[in-house]
Parts: sequence; structure tokens; C-alpha cells
Amino acid sequence: MLGGMRLIRILENRNEKRKSRNKQDKKHARKQRPPKGLGLCCVSAVCVSTIGSLTVYAAGDPLSVVNNLSNFIFSLIRAIGLILLGFGIVQVGLSLKSHDPSQRANGFLTLAGGIIITFAKEILNLIMG
Repeated sequence: MLGGMRLIRILENRNEKRKSRNKQDKKHARKQRPPKGLGLCCVSAVCVSTIGSLTVYAAGDPLSVVNNLSNFIFSLIRAIGLILLGFGIVQVGLSLKSHDPSQRANGFLTLAGGIIITFAKEILNLIMG
């Protein structure tokens, strides 16, 4: 009889452990969330598209319509250039911290490209006269 009682207690303990594991697994499964980076990316995309957008009004003169469209496109190009400029600054800073010469070269190239893209309209105006 004593051996049977021990066996019953062992089985009951095993079942209780399994139940507690299942409860922990269910709690863990409920706590799983999508990555924070995805939500942050979506929120920033919505903010950029709503706050940073420019309205292009069509006027009666066709030349002013083309000028408005040109200003809009160059403002988009300027925004891309500023993003590249910021990324280049971060890349140069990280390369200085890690003492990585190839990353430093890529950072300076990105920085130069961002400057050129940011001031593309002014550069074109200088060339055209």
C-alpha cells in the first residue's frame, strides 16, 4: 500500500507541474507582441506623410503649375537628402567610436551625397545661371 501511495503522489505532483507549465506557457503566449520597430516605423511614416506634406495648388497660369510641381519635387528631394545627411553623420560617429576605417569612408561618402542631394536645386540654379 505504501508503494501505491507514493506512486499516486508522484503522479499528482507530475500533473501539477504540467498544469503550472501550461499556465505559464499560456501567460507567455498572451504577452507576445509585434516588434516595436514595426509600430515605430508605421507611426513615423504616417507623421512624415501628414505633417511633412506640401500642398500643390493649380493656378490659372500653366507656368505657375509647373513651378509649383517643381518646388514640390525638389522639397521631396531635399527631405531625402537630409535623411541621408543624418545617416552619414551617424555612420561617421559610429566609425570613430569603433575605429573602423571602411565604415568611416562609407560614412563620409554618405555625408557628401546627402549634402549634394540636399542642395540639388541650388546647384542646378548655379549651373543654369
